[in-house]
Amino acid sequence: MKTLNKTDMIEHIAEMADLTKASAKRALEALLEGITEALTDGNQVTFVGFGTFKTADRKAREGRNPLTGAKIRIPAKKVPLFKAGKQLKDEVAG
Repeated sequence: MKTLNKTDMIEHIAEMADLTKASAKRALEALLEGITEALTDGNQVTFVGFGTFKTADRKAREGRNPLTGAKIRIPAKKVPLFKAGKQLKDEVAG
């Protein structure tokens, strides 16, 4: 299994969309920025068949420092989530 990074995705977009790498990079960065802004504003982003990006509130909880074992308080926070759509799930499953 290979891990793809941003550069790999830019090359893929450039090839598939017949764009220069610079244009593909701008397109990818615009997409990621748009998703980030929407989530920051409390919205969700849905690509039918691919999946949905949204946020969830994680409650404050008690944890343990792995080095010392001491109890620590983990504050509440908002976390990003991604739920895969049916088409993506079917493609991955083969």
